[in-house]
Amino acid sequence: MNASAAHPASSRRLRVVHLGKYYTPVRGGIETVLELLCRGEQASVESRALVINTSAATVHEHVDAVHVTRAGRLAAVGAVSLSPSLPLWLARAEADVVVLHEPNPMALLAYALARPRAPLVIWYHSEVIRPRWQYQHLYEPLLSFALARAAAVVVASPPMADVPALRAYRDKCVVIPFGLDVERYRATPAIVERAAQLRQASAGSPILLFVGRLVGYKGVDVLLRALQGLPMQTVVVGDGPLRGALEMQAQELGIAERVRFVGQVADDELLAWYHACDAFVLPSTSRQEAFGMVQLEAMLCGRPVVSTDLATGVAWVNEHEHTGLVVPPNDVPGLQRALARLVVDGDLRVQLGRQARTRVLERFTAEAMCRATVALYRDVAARTDPALRAEAASVL
Repeated sequence: MNASAAHPASSRRLRVVHLGKYYTPVRGGIETVLELLCRGEQASVESRALVINTSAATVHEHVDAVHVTRAGRLAAVGAVSLSPSLPLWLARAEADVVVLHEPNPMALLAYALARPRAPLVIWYHSEVIRPRWQYQHLYEPLLSFALARAAAVVVASPPMADVPALRAYRDKCVVIPFGLDVERYRATPAIVERAAQLRQASAGSPILLFVGRLVGYKGVDVLLRALQGLPMQTVVVGDGPLRGALEMQAQELGIAERVRFVGQVADDELLAWYHACDAFVLPSTSRQEAFGMVQLEAMLCGRPVVSTDLATGVAWVNEHEHTGLVVPPNDVPGLQRALARLVVDGDLRVQLGRQARTRVLERFTAEAMCRATVALYRDVAARTDPALRAEAASVL
């Protein structure tokens, strides 16, 4: 029997199934949040992850005490992984609450087919940018079905509640900011030593860091044009389809000697780069950049951020003149001026970096994020299940 259809006893923990795309070790912004939620919620609720595997096999395993089901992948169409068994596993899931992480077309399809009776919470990470006909005829019907059935829609920043897809559901939106596991970013002696080595290799020049996939909306092409004439070393961490074109652009601009494309790096090496750099840059050019988890990581390491004003959560996280500098997207002169300020003003870098770290510790921790999500789960479960109302009232 699907336990989501039954009244769970108040003596047991709430069961939460997170319906995502992938799970660690696959990297990505949504995957990072999904892992943090599943791990951080374990103290209060039983959180499980239902995702798609990178191979055809379906795997059930425990990852850091989190039960993970990776449904076998049949094929991939562009960036969309197809898993015929995902709806089956969702229908079988014993859940008191289902959390669907969006954008995720396969998860939306699985939900429409399985239609679990447990209340639905949608975590709306970012907008879907697709050709209009594809969105209207293929994506929007599935998203609208899920949004109409959802008990709540989580957004990570106030601006995201105003995106066009959510306007009709504004009263369902709940703001729960993304958060980081603070302990993961601690500067251990090994990290400090490696950061010192990286800084020594820069020969005294300020280091600017970018971290992300090398795709169009990340704006690395804009960044390269803005770097002309600036006396700084720039490190680009990440890979993607535009890497070759961007490396060629750096050559053509005459800045290749001051720009390093290092590709994907291990977690410890990335942390060392965060601590080695003088400033972080996120020059994204479209609303696909909804929040920018990487800027939180840099801020937690005490680094100022230069980002763009996209009317999303990016500029809400990085407060202009307080934790960093915010410039218009696609504005090469504006981005160059902001970077130049940080190059010449070391005191400003230190001040903004200190304030950036404080802002993360006060507002963007995984502990605070998970505390808020658990409270939301209990609330929506109690609305539909009388057996959980007394329990929710005693906890909240």
